[in-house]
Amino acid sequence: MVLILAVVLDYCYTAIYLHSSKRSKVEQIYNSKNENYDVIILGSSRANNHFVAPLFEQKGLKTFNYGLSGGHLFEASLLLKLMVERHYKIKNVLLEADLNLSNEQRAEGVSARFLPYLHQSKTIRDHFSKEKDFRQLYYIPFYRYIAFDTRIGFRETYKTVLQEPTNSLDHFGYYPLGNKKGNMKNNITNLKPLHNLYYEEIKQICKRNQINLIVVTTPMCSAVTGMDYFEKVIKIHPEIHNYENAVEGDQYFSSCGHLNDTGARLFTKRIIRDLFPLPSSRIGTVQRGKPSMEYK
Repeated sequence: MVLILAVVLDYCYTAIYLHSSKRSKVEQIYNSKNENYDVIILGSSRANNHFVAPLFEQKGLKTFNYGLSGGHLFEASLLLKLMVERHYKIKNVLLEADLNLSNEQRAEGVSARFLPYLHQSKTIRDHFSKEKDFRQLYYIPFYRYIAFDTRIGFRETYKTVLQEPTNSLDHFGYYPLGNKKGNMKNNITNLKPLHNLYYEEIKQICKRNQINLIVVTTPMCSAVTGMDYFEKVIKIHPEIHNYENAVEGDQYFSSCGHLNDTGARLFTKRIIRDLFPLPSSRIGTVQRGKPSMEYK
């Protein structure tokens, strides 16, 4: 009886997520196809909170910020794989790769958003196949919904049934932060950038699908110990554009690693000016000249 109940519940929960596209970026991508974008933004919260997608739109570039707060490159790579699987046409991928280069683990809470589709999507199944708990997640009915109840359990499923929207899809995916200060100190001395497996996957996906990949680091506040980390990143990955000091002044930060909305707008304007200087019809080849030092 327990097994039968688990199978029934697994089927019902999965069916609900298979018909939802309003509560998360993962759902939106999974339940869409044939989208066409000039710019797709990928990365962690340092992408989600730093790249103001509406500013790209104002320049005539169809853009969506698919940065995932709390996410790692594990999830960024999988999002891009799903877009390709769903025949998205993408001219440019703007990837934030800095602190997230230091690990190859999945972000438990964020990666859970993919698990409802584990049996339906070979892409997701293959991506998770080397994870230690893959057998439990894949073969035990309803296990994934119990193990990640706070993300895909009863409460989330109930809200999905009601089609209750979240703010994760507002502002073309960009999530603005306010001026209330969080932790304004950080120590990244122990972080070491890797030849990250999932970063390499993203590069290969873009190469195979003729997508122009633009990779950048993003700003941090003044009170950071271990800023030579960014020098190590560029040494290992010289193709990455280093913008860790592109916005100076703690008044532009909500926390040490995250710009507030004002800072994000300054940063995004500079990124557009430096890396997307051409009309949208010609965007596709990043300009690798010396970055402009102007902010306004």
